This record gives sequence, C-alpha cells and structure tokens, in this order.
Amino acid sequence: MFGLLGVTAFGLTLPATRFAVVYLDPVFIGLGRAVVAAVVAAMLLALARGAIPTRRQFARLGITALGVVVGFPVLSAWAMQTVPASHGGVVLGLLPLATAIAGVVISKEHPSWGFWLSAVIGSALVIVYALLQGVGSFELGDLALFGAVAAAAVGYAVGGQLSRELGGWQVICWALVVSFPFILIPAIRQAPQAGLALPLNVWLSFLYLALVSQLAGFFFWNKGLALGGVARVSQTQLLQPFITIVASVLLIHEVLDVTTIVFALLVVATVAVNRKMPIRERD
Repeated sequence: MFGLLGVTAFGLTLPATRFAVVYLDPVFIGLGRAVVAAVVAAMLLALARGAIPTRRQFARLGITALGVVVGFPVLSAWAMQTVPASHGGVVLGLLPLATAIAGVVISKEHPSWGFWLSAVIGSALVIVYALLQGVGSFELGDLALFGAVAAAAVGYAVGGQLSRELGGWQVICWALVVSFPFILIPAIRQAPQAGLALPLNVWLSFLYLALVSQLAGFFFWNKGLALGGVARVSQTQLLQPFITIVASVLLIHEVLDVTTIVFALLVVATVAVNRKMPIRERD
C-alpha cells in the first residue's frame, strides 16, 4: 500500500512536467523543484532532530540524490519537451523491471523464477500496449527517458535499502539536503525571467513536482521499499503508466480508450500474481 501511494504520487509527475515545460526551462523544473523540496526537507530534519547519517550512509545518499534528485527530474523534463506525457509514461513502464534488477544487484534479494516471469510479462504488456497505441516509434526524447529510467532504478534501489537504516522520509530529506549546494546555482541561473507573471497553473504544477513528486511521494515509496523489499514493491510501478495516462486525460486532455482500460486491468492482475511469488534473502 505504501508503494502504491508513492506510485500514485509519481504518476502525476509527467503530466505536470509536460504542462510546466511549455513555460519553464527543463533544467529549472528538474533542479528548481529539488531546491524547493530541499528547503522543506531541511526544516523537517531540524524539527525531527534525528541522528546524522554516517560517512558511509552519506556516500549512498549521494548516489540516491544523483538518481532521484538530479538524474530523473532533469532527464524526464528534457524528454517532455519532445514527447507526450502518455508516451513518456509508457517508456517508464520499463522502470519496474529495471528497479528490480538494480535491487538484486545492490541488495541481498533473490527473487524466484516465478517473480521474474511475472515481472517480464508485466513489462511486455506495457510494451505491447505502447505498440498498439502507435507510440512504438523512437523519439529523441526517448534517449532522455531511458536515462531517466536508469537513474531512477539505481536511486530507488539504493534509497530503498538505505531506508531500512534511516527511515523512508529521512532518506529523501537527506538526499535533498546533500544535493542542495550543487543544484542551487544552476537552478537560479535557469529561473524564468517572467516570474509571477506566468499563469498560476504553471506554478501550481511546479509546486506539485516539488512538494509531492520530489518529497512527499518518496515518504511512501521509500517506506514501501524498506518494508516489502526493492524487487517486490518495484512491481507496483507497472501501474504508473496507466495512472499517468488517466492523469493526462484529466489534466491536459489527452485521450483515454478501451485498449488502455483492458491493458490496465491485465497489468493489475500481473502485479497481483507477482506479489505472491517468493523472494528470499541471499547469504
């Protein structure tokens, strides 16, 4: 449930980015949202007065930050300049499998063959759906999306493992604080000159990206990864393309059809089966 709540929060990320990127520079969207989130994160950490991470934990926080604070936000924002949000949501359908693989490499999880079979079937359903929807053609923005997938997969896996030590919300807060000195100047340089003259909806979209996609969503997501394991909980991301598409319909008036509904139900069934597949810890 924590993982699903996180995925729901992330599912609105591409539509919000697609809307904002018309008015805002993609680097500002990617790094500016992290700057805003980092300020809030620093206040939360100060109020909680928790333990300061160790040097080894700070190193892993740096990897997490490169993946989910810098890599994914900036690359996905670049991609949204050239591809529709629904197209981006489908490409990110590969993220669950990538995250599961990263989780196995980084952690001690050893999923069963049944897990991998259901995970591959789920990803295959998303790819087939993409082909049927006519988004199988390769776009320049897909290069950025594939980079975003790789960055997020590693960031999720390291952050999920670290959440068992620090707690889910502390991981993303510390990752944001660690990255703050490096992202502040680039974000300021790319800030829009129009400022408050931009439409209100643009800034509301930006605030959603900062406070939900970059911060609050990770509270749930990291907690889910820590409780259920990176490989297993990562498969709830198979639902994210369909959450993204529904959000695209509601927010930016993209089209929802019967095929989308059918494939969404098939993916839900796949995720349900996947949850029952055994995963053991390696020695």
